[in-house]
Amino acid sequence: MKQTSTLLSIKEASKWASDFLERDISESNISYLIQYGKIKKCVQQNNENFVHINVNDLKQYYDSRCGKREIAWKKHLGNDLNWMLSFDNLREKDTTKHVHRLHPYKGKFIPQLVEYFIGPHTDDFKKETYFEFGDILLDPFCGSGTMLVQALEMGMHSVGVDVSSFNCIITESKIQCYDFDLLEAEIERIRNALIDFEADHRISDFEANLAEEIAIFNKKYFPSPEFKFEIENKEIKESSYGAKRETQFLKKYNALIDKHNIPLKQKEANNFLDKWYIQNVRDEIDFVFEQIKKTKDTKTKKILAVILSRTIRSCRATTHSDLATLKEPQIETYYCWKHKKICKPLFSIKGWFDRYAKDTIARLREFSCLRQNGYFAVIPRDSRTVDIFTEVKKRNAELYNVLKKNKFRGIFSSPPYVGQIDYHEQHAYAYDLFGFERRDENEIGPLYKGQGVLARQSYVDGISDVLLNCKKYLAVGYDVFLVANDKYNLYPAIAEKAGMVIMNQFKRPVLNRTERDKSPYSEIIFHLKEADDRGTK
Repeated sequence: MKQTSTLLSIKEASKWASDFLERDISESNISYLIQYGKIKKCVQQNNENFVHINVNDLKQYYDSRCGKREIAWKKHLGNDLNWMLSFDNLREKDTTKHVHRLHPYKGKFIPQLVEYFIGPHTDDFKKETYFEFGDILLDPFCGSGTMLVQALEMGMHSVGVDVSSFNCIITESKIQCYDFDLLEAEIERIRNALIDFEADHRISDFEANLAEEIAIFNKKYFPSPEFKFEIENKEIKESSYGAKRETQFLKKYNALIDKHNIPLKQKEANNFLDKWYIQNVRDEIDFVFEQIKKTKDTKTKKILAVILSRTIRSCRATTHSDLATLKEPQIETYYCWKHKKICKPLFSIKGWFDRYAKDTIARLREFSCLRQNGYFAVIPRDSRTVDIFTEVKKRNAELYNVLKKNKFRGIFSSPPYVGQIDYHEQHAYAYDLFGFERRDENEIGPLYKGQGVLARQSYVDGISDVLLNCKKYLAVGYDVFLVANDKYNLYPAIAEKAGMVIMNQFKRPVLNRTERDKSPYSEIIFHLKEADDRGTK
């Protein structure tokens, strides 16, 4: 490629990278690389706002990722890794498109994985076609509803079952049709009420003072993106430098707490809401929940509850890098490993509620333009014992009539991984606030049971019992796809106990994980069919 200048503007860098990689690289992609210290910012002399990029830095960055990442991962995980299923060409905004980012959820798969297996053969996906437009699909571990959303987008009917009531609320909220005028009016009502409400007038003055002090401190000791670039290139020892500055700023923080007489901890710590929220945040949460109760329309009330839940998850008193796995309540300022600067706990939900309300409406509107006609039902029950026909009939008579006649064409699901996640506990704040019944004892393979021999056997029994129950409702020649991290090789036994056979398995790398541990990690998509019906189409 002919290159006339070593330094490129962001716009020129976007064009250069798109040509170099033969795919679209936006200006925001380039800005992201600068912001997070992946490439160095070159500033024109006497003009800090005019940013240039050295094309050699950009080429070196892409050379280090293109191809080499695949080689490195296969070295760790084996040459049977299906790199096409990594979807590494996609941006985060693609893998969290429209309603898929309506609420955080541990352990969900990306929508493109669903599209690959339930969608038709295309130029992008040259594969066998398993399902067709109008088929009915089942997800017995529907979680936050990724499969149901994609089924609607692809013109299929679907049913989701999950033992967690709150998971079912998240799923339903994504796939319902809304009166947007009503929803926006209710959001505006609650927003105005929250603005007028302030449990403690000292908070606003305190936050303004704190924000000013943090901005001055971060500009001096953590200039962005220069500091991030130095970290990326190991020019600074992050742990010792961050700890030193954290201690230094803590003196300023404590002085402001004393000056404004700010209460941090709540008087009691009997449940999640008591322990993980600063007092003013808890007062605002309770206030907004009372406002939501005044909403009469059921669908609107549920999506408002999801917005509040998403808000309070972000407002927990924890560090940004520990949002996925809580450690200890964080009620002081701290060095943030995620943002590479001093961050603070939150003292109000106002900004986050407003932000998530706007984001939710935008995502729901986007999906409303993409969805096709399709029936759906979401069932908060144990998939080992649920009578699916009976439960669907209660919720959707049209779907019941189609299902009774045709049955499910197949399953696409991601069962819980043995000993990795407590699915109720990840949303403990929502269970505490909304009062949903918890069924922790009915979870299969929860974290609290560990990964020992007894836990593994219980897991095999649990997953196979789900498949045996679901088989009653599957059509002849069904196809089952299960996404699993099978490091203990349990799925051959699960398939055998369920009277199924593993037809194929696809091992894919899992990229862009939220945990700080970024070591290579894979999962397997098992394709199962009836043991006596493996040749049936």
